[in-house]
Amino acid sequence: MNSERSTVGSRLRLQGKVALVTGSSQGIGKAIARLFVVEGAKVILNGLTADAASDALIAELGEDNALYIAADIADEAAVQAMAARGAERFGPINVIINNADIDVFAEPLEMTSAQWQRCFAVDVDGALHCCRAVLPGMLAGGGGSIVNVASVHGHRIIPNAFPYPVAKHALIGMTKALGIQYAAHNVRVNSISPGLILSERVVQWLDGAPPEVRQRQIDLLPPKRIGEPIEVAYTALFLASDEARFINATDILIDGGRSQLYHE
Repeated sequence: MNSERSTVGSRLRLQGKVALVTGSSQGIGKAIARLFVVEGAKVILNGLTADAASDALIAELGEDNALYIAADIADEAAVQAMAARGAERFGPINVIINNADIDVFAEPLEMTSAQWQRCFAVDVDGALHCCRAVLPGMLAGGGGSIVNVASVHGHRIIPNAFPYPVAKHALIGMTKALGIQYAAHNVRVNSISPGLILSERVVQWLDGAPPEVRQRQIDLLPPKRIGEPIEVAYTALFLASDEARFINATDILIDGGRSQLYHE
Protein backbone atom coordinates (compact mmCIF):
# COMPACT_ATOMS: atom_id res chain seq x y z
CA MET A 1 0.00 0.00 0.00
CA ASN A 2 1.13 3.56 -0.65
CA SER A 3 -0.46 4.94 2.51
CA GLU A 4 1.69 6.84 4.95
CA ARG A 5 2.42 5.09 8.24
CA SER A 6 1.64 6.92 11.47
CA THR A 7 1.91 5.10 14.79
CA VAL A 8 2.70 5.96 18.35
CA GLY A 9 5.79 3.83 18.88
CA SER A 10 4.98 0.40 17.45
CA ARG A 11 1.34 0.45 18.52
CA LEU A 12 -1.28 0.43 15.80
CA ARG A 13 -3.72 3.17 16.70
CA LEU A 14 -6.83 1.35 15.47
CA GLN A 15 -5.86 -2.23 16.27
CA GLY A 16 -8.98 -4.27 16.93
CA LYS A 17 -11.32 -1.59 15.55
CA VAL A 18 -13.92 -2.11 12.84
CA ALA A 19 -14.66 1.03 10.85
CA LEU A 20 -17.33 1.91 8.30
CA VAL A 21 -16.21 4.70 5.95
CA THR A 22 -18.90 5.98 3.59
CA GLY A 23 -17.99 7.58 0.29
CA SER A 24 -14.65 5.81 0.41
CA SER A 25 -14.09 5.04 -3.26
CA GLN A 26 -12.23 8.32 -3.85
CA GLY A 27 -10.89 11.52 -2.30
CA ILE A 28 -10.97 12.04 1.44
CA GLY A 29 -12.87 8.82 2.12
CA LYS A 30 -10.34 6.76 0.20
CA ALA A 31 -7.44 8.37 2.07
CA ILE A 32 -9.17 7.65 5.39
CA ALA A 33 -9.79 4.01 4.48
CA ARG A 34 -6.17 3.49 3.46
CA LEU A 35 -4.82 5.08 6.63
CA PHE A 36 -7.21 3.14 8.86
CA VAL A 37 -6.07 -0.18 7.40
CA VAL A 38 -2.43 0.81 7.90
CA GLU A 39 -3.30 1.55 11.52
CA GLY A 40 -4.82 -1.88 12.11
CA ALA A 41 -8.56 -1.42 11.47
CA LYS A 42 -10.84 -3.66 9.47
CA VAL A 43 -12.65 -1.31 7.11
CA ILE A 44 -16.04 -1.47 5.43
CA LEU A 45 -15.85 0.64 2.29
CA ASN A 46 -18.86 2.22 0.64
CA GLY A 47 -19.87 3.96 -2.54
CA LEU A 48 -22.92 4.22 -4.77
CA THR A 49 -21.79 1.48 -7.14
CA ALA A 50 -19.14 -1.20 -7.37
CA ASP A 51 -16.72 -0.76 -10.25
CA ALA A 52 -13.14 -1.34 -11.32
CA ALA A 53 -11.89 1.38 -8.96
CA SER A 54 -13.53 -0.23 -5.92
CA ASP A 55 -12.16 -3.64 -6.97
CA ALA A 56 -8.69 -2.12 -7.25
CA LEU A 57 -8.97 -0.57 -3.79
CA ILE A 58 -9.97 -3.90 -2.24
CA ALA A 59 -7.03 -5.55 -4.00
CA GLU A 60 -4.72 -2.85 -2.60
CA LEU A 61 -5.99 -3.05 0.97
CA GLY A 62 -6.45 -6.81 1.00
CA GLU A 63 -9.65 -8.84 1.31
CA ASP A 64 -8.74 -9.75 4.89
CA ASN A 65 -8.78 -6.04 5.81
CA ALA A 66 -11.51 -4.48 3.70
CA LEU A 67 -14.99 -5.14 2.35
CA TYR A 68 -16.71 -2.96 -0.25
CA ILE A 69 -20.49 -2.55 -0.13
CA ALA A 70 -22.38 -0.49 -2.70
CA ALA A 71 -25.25 1.41 -1.09
CA ASP A 72 -26.98 4.78 -1.36
CA ILE A 73 -26.87 6.18 2.17
CA ALA A 74 -30.09 8.10 1.47
CA ASP A 75 -31.81 4.69 1.59
CA GLU A 76 -32.12 3.75 5.27
CA ALA A 77 -32.90 0.09 4.55
CA ALA A 78 -29.78 -0.17 2.37
CA VAL A 79 -27.69 1.38 5.15
CA GLN A 80 -29.05 -1.05 7.75
CA ALA A 81 -28.24 -3.95 5.43
CA MET A 82 -24.73 -2.58 4.82
CA ALA A 83 -23.99 -2.25 8.53
CA ALA A 84 -25.32 -5.74 9.22
CA ARG A 85 -23.24 -7.28 6.45
CA GLY A 86 -20.11 -5.46 7.57
CA ALA A 87 -20.59 -6.52 11.19
CA GLU A 88 -21.18 -10.11 10.11
CA ARG A 89 -17.85 -10.07 8.26
CA PHE A 90 -15.60 -8.25 10.72
CA GLY A 91 -17.51 -7.97 14.00
CA PRO A 92 -19.28 -5.05 15.69
CA ILE A 93 -18.66 -1.64 14.11
CA ASN A 94 -17.09 0.72 16.65
CA VAL A 95 -15.98 3.52 14.32
CA ILE A 96 -17.95 5.23 11.56
CA ILE A 97 -16.80 8.02 9.27
CA ASN A 98 -19.79 9.68 7.62
CA ASN A 99 -17.92 11.04 4.63
CA ALA A 100 -20.32 10.52 1.71
CA ASP A 101 -21.98 13.71 0.53
CA ILE A 102 -23.22 15.55 -2.51
CA ASP A 103 -22.39 19.10 -3.59
CA VAL A 104 -25.42 21.17 -4.52
CA PHE A 105 -24.55 24.80 -5.27
CA ALA A 106 -27.37 27.00 -6.56
CA GLU A 107 -29.01 30.39 -6.27
CA PRO A 108 -31.88 29.90 -3.77
CA LEU A 109 -34.67 31.05 -6.08
CA GLU A 110 -33.33 29.02 -9.00
CA MET A 111 -32.76 25.86 -6.95
CA THR A 112 -35.23 23.05 -7.62
CA SER A 113 -37.07 21.12 -4.92
CA ALA A 114 -35.29 17.99 -6.16
CA GLN A 115 -31.89 19.62 -5.56
CA TRP A 116 -32.84 20.60 -2.01
CA GLN A 117 -34.26 17.17 -1.21
CA ARG A 118 -31.31 15.23 -2.63
CA CYS A 119 -28.77 17.42 -0.81
CA PHE A 120 -30.44 16.82 2.54
CA ALA A 121 -31.21 13.16 1.76
CA VAL A 122 -27.49 12.45 1.40
CA ASP A 123 -25.69 15.05 3.50
CA VAL A 124 -27.97 15.00 6.57
CA ASP A 125 -30.41 12.09 6.39
CA GLY A 126 -27.68 9.79 5.08
CA ALA A 127 -25.40 10.54 8.01
CA LEU A 128 -28.30 9.99 10.42
CA HIS A 129 -29.16 6.66 8.76
CA CYS A 130 -25.57 5.52 9.28
CA CYS A 131 -25.52 6.67 12.90
CA ARG A 132 -28.78 4.88 13.64
CA ALA A 133 -27.43 1.71 12.02
CA VAL A 134 -24.29 1.52 14.18
CA LEU A 135 -25.37 3.14 17.45
CA PRO A 136 -27.17 0.08 18.89
CA GLY A 137 -24.00 -1.99 18.49
CA MET A 138 -21.82 0.75 19.95
CA LEU A 139 -24.10 1.11 22.97
CA ALA A 140 -24.18 -2.65 23.50
CA GLY A 141 -20.41 -2.90 23.06
CA GLY A 142 -19.48 -0.18 25.50
CA GLY A 143 -18.72 2.73 23.18
CA GLY A 144 -17.51 3.94 19.84
CA SER A 145 -16.51 6.94 17.76
CA ILE A 146 -18.60 8.67 15.10
CA VAL A 147 -16.93 11.24 12.86
CA ASN A 148 -19.09 13.30 10.51
CA VAL A 149 -17.32 14.99 7.61
CA ALA A 150 -18.87 18.44 7.42
CA SER A 151 -17.28 21.38 5.58
CA VAL A 152 -15.93 24.87 5.95
CA HIS A 153 -19.28 25.73 4.31
CA GLY A 154 -20.79 24.84 7.68
CA HIS A 155 -18.96 27.85 9.13
CA ARG A 156 -18.76 30.41 6.33
CA ILE A 157 -21.25 31.34 3.61
CA ILE A 158 -20.55 31.82 -0.09
CA PRO A 159 -23.30 33.34 -2.27
CA ASN A 160 -24.87 31.04 -4.86
CA ALA A 161 -23.72 27.95 -2.94
CA PHE A 162 -27.19 27.03 -1.65
CA PRO A 163 -28.29 24.64 -0.06
CA TYR A 164 -24.96 22.87 0.65
CA PRO A 165 -23.99 25.15 3.57
CA VAL A 166 -27.44 24.74 5.11
CA ALA A 167 -26.98 20.96 5.10
CA LYS A 168 -23.48 21.20 6.56
CA HIS A 169 -24.65 23.54 9.34
CA ALA A 170 -27.31 20.93 10.10
CA LEU A 171 -24.73 18.15 10.14
CA ILE A 172 -22.58 20.02 12.65
CA GLY A 173 -25.67 20.61 14.79
CA MET A 174 -26.53 16.91 14.64
CA THR A 175 -22.97 16.08 15.65
CA LYS A 176 -23.28 18.15 18.81
CA ALA A 177 -26.74 16.82 19.69
CA LEU A 178 -25.76 13.16 19.25
CA GLY A 179 -22.48 13.70 21.07
CA ILE A 180 -24.27 15.01 24.13
CA GLN A 181 -27.02 12.40 23.90
CA TYR A 182 -24.65 9.44 24.12
CA ALA A 183 -21.63 10.83 25.96
CA ALA A 184 -22.39 8.92 29.16
CA HIS A 185 -22.38 5.70 27.12
CA ASN A 186 -18.80 6.25 25.89
CA VAL A 187 -19.94 7.08 22.37
CA ARG A 188 -18.16 10.15 21.04
CA VAL A 189 -19.57 12.11 18.09
CA ASN A 190 -17.40 14.75 16.43
CA SER A 191 -17.14 16.38 13.03
CA ILE A 192 -14.36 17.67 10.84
CA SER A 193 -14.78 20.52 8.38
CA PRO A 194 -12.37 20.41 5.44
CA GLY A 195 -11.73 23.45 3.30
CA LEU A 196 -10.34 23.17 -0.23
CA ILE A 197 -8.75 19.71 -0.52
CA LEU A 198 -7.15 18.10 -3.57
CA SER A 199 -9.69 15.33 -4.02
CA GLU A 200 -10.22 13.97 -7.52
CA ARG A 201 -13.13 16.28 -8.24
CA VAL A 202 -11.22 19.36 -7.08
CA VAL A 203 -8.18 18.35 -9.15
CA GLN A 204 -10.44 17.90 -12.17
CA TRP A 205 -12.00 21.33 -11.59
CA LEU A 206 -8.63 23.05 -11.23
CA ASP A 207 -7.12 21.25 -14.22
CA GLY A 208 -10.00 22.48 -16.38
CA ALA A 209 -9.82 26.07 -15.10
CA PRO A 210 -7.51 28.87 -16.26
CA PRO A 211 -4.17 28.95 -14.38
CA GLU A 212 -5.14 32.16 -12.62
CA VAL A 213 -8.10 30.40 -10.95
CA ARG A 214 -5.81 27.82 -9.34
CA GLN A 215 -3.35 30.53 -8.31
CA ARG A 216 -6.17 32.57 -6.80
CA GLN A 217 -7.19 29.61 -4.64
CA ILE A 218 -3.60 29.12 -3.50
CA ASP A 219 -3.16 32.81 -2.74
CA LEU A 220 -6.26 32.80 -0.52
CA LEU A 221 -4.78 30.10 1.70
CA PRO A 222 -2.36 31.18 4.47
CA PRO A 223 0.00 28.19 3.83
CA LYS A 224 0.02 29.11 0.12
CA ARG A 225 -0.92 25.60 -0.91
CA ILE A 226 -4.07 23.49 -1.17
CA GLY A 227 -4.73 20.76 1.37
CA GLU A 228 -4.35 17.05 0.66
CA PRO A 229 -6.77 14.21 1.49
CA ILE A 230 -4.22 12.52 3.76
CA GLU A 231 -4.19 15.63 5.97
CA VAL A 232 -7.90 15.22 6.59
CA ALA A 233 -7.43 11.49 7.10
CA TYR A 234 -4.99 12.05 9.97
CA THR A 235 -7.59 14.12 11.84
CA ALA A 236 -10.19 11.39 11.31
CA LEU A 237 -7.65 8.86 12.59
CA PHE A 238 -7.05 10.86 15.76
CA LEU A 239 -10.77 11.25 16.48
CA ALA A 240 -11.39 7.56 15.80
CA SER A 241 -8.60 6.48 18.13
CA ASP A 242 -8.61 6.22 21.91
CA GLU A 243 -6.22 9.19 21.98
CA ALA A 244 -9.27 11.44 21.49
CA ARG A 245 -11.30 9.77 24.24
CA PHE A 246 -12.24 13.09 25.93
CA ILE A 247 -13.07 14.95 22.73
CA ASN A 248 -16.80 14.98 22.03
CA ALA A 249 -19.51 17.06 20.35
CA THR A 250 -17.01 19.35 18.65
CA ASP A 251 -15.95 20.30 15.12
CA ILE A 252 -12.38 20.67 13.82
CA LEU A 253 -11.70 22.94 10.87
CA ILE A 254 -9.11 21.68 8.38
CA ASP A 255 -8.64 24.60 6.01
CA GLY A 256 -5.15 25.97 6.61
CA GLY A 257 -6.65 28.91 8.48
CA ARG A 258 -8.46 30.39 5.47
CA SER A 259 -11.80 30.74 7.26
CA GLN A 260 -10.19 33.00 9.86
CA LEU A 261 -9.06 35.58 7.31
CA TYR A 262 -10.92 38.77 6.51
CA HIS A 263 -11.25 39.23 2.74
CA GLU A 264 -12.44 42.33 0.99
